[in-house]
Amino acid sequence: MKKFREYHLLKILKESEKLSLPLDGFLRRYFKEHKAVGSKDRQEICETLYGIIRWRGLIDVYTSKPVSWEKRLETYLNLSSKDHSKLPPHIKVSFPKFLFHRLAEAYGEKKALEFCRNSNNQAPTTIRVNPLKILREALMEKWKTLYELSPCHHSALGISFKQRMNFFALPEFKEGLFEVQDEGSQLVAAHVKALPGDHVLDYCAGSGGKTLAFAPQMKTQGQIYLYDIRPYALQEAKKRLKRAGIQNAQILDEKKLKKRGFENRMDWILLDVPCSGTGTLRRNPDMKWKLTPETFTRLVEEQRTIFHSALKFLHPKGKIVYATCSVIPEENEQQVSYFIKKYDLKLVEPPFLSFPKDGEMDGFFCATLAKI
Repeated sequence: MKKFREYHLLKILKESEKLSLPLDGFLRRYFKEHKAVGSKDRQEICETLYGIIRWRGLIDVYTSKPVSWEKRLETYLNLSSKDHSKLPPHIKVSFPKFLFHRLAEAYGEKKALEFCRNSNNQAPTTIRVNPLKILREALMEKWKTLYELSPCHHSALGISFKQRMNFFALPEFKEGLFEVQDEGSQLVAAHVKALPGDHVLDYCAGSGGKTLAFAPQMKTQGQIYLYDIRPYALQEAKKRLKRAGIQNAQILDEKKLKKRGFENRMDWILLDVPCSGTGTLRRNPDMKWKLTPETFTRLVEEQRTIFHSALKFLHPKGKIVYATCSVIPEENEQQVSYFIKKYDLKLVEPPFLSFPKDGEMDGFFCATLAKI
């Protein structure tokens, strides 16, 4: 590895370790501040960086103490020559021991190993076409000589790309013809089956990714409300809604939410709650090393608090979609069972659960609930 690339790689590893910011967010900021790092350098740095983070658990077995990022890099570059056959399963797949055991307990060791291996692969590159502005077939036709692409198997609006690229620089992105969104995330958004004229509350909206996905089916009729405790995320949502041409959506802060008399009014509520992110570890592999048993205890309580706060806005005949990007039953099926018992709810249809597979969608969960 060239000294220039090695210098930046080690600097990123050391600096990102000190911050709670997810790795992809840190990288965007780092490369913005270091313009001398060209696109080819960035590509090689990122490939090596993600490889080291993903396989850190296995790397550390072969790295002499005291462990440093310099030593880890050296071990990683020679990892293929090592014999892993006698190592414990969680180390073979480079996962925290407690997390591997939770997965094995829920799905069996064979499926847990498969999940971990797939989570150590590169994530697929997927976009969602904006049907307010263009049809999927028309956009694919426009791009067919430029890129290697194919329609997604499950999402009617998804397109999968063979190569990674900077989508945000494309004129089609700036025109609002598409958004970057995993196929699993698109399928979760599709569970919000809002009709023209409905009132919909995206309660943990973030930057509005799922609102952008379900809004077109409302044909600009009715109203979508986006609420989140992070003002900076809602500012980003505002820009994305404008670019996509969605005119029947408005941003709410806590003051507006309390003032406007929204209780018992919503036909649909989307509750994409904070979670462990275990279904999307391909994109942020550093997160698996930050998770602890206590993290899950805290998240379960937080998810319950959010659900309780949001439920009062549901119309008696409305539906609430509870969603995570986790595959851990404590955050998913067990939470749904808890909500059903505590609030006298029922499942409208069987819950949706996807698992990361090589070249396919990430791991997501959602369940649609209604009042009895």
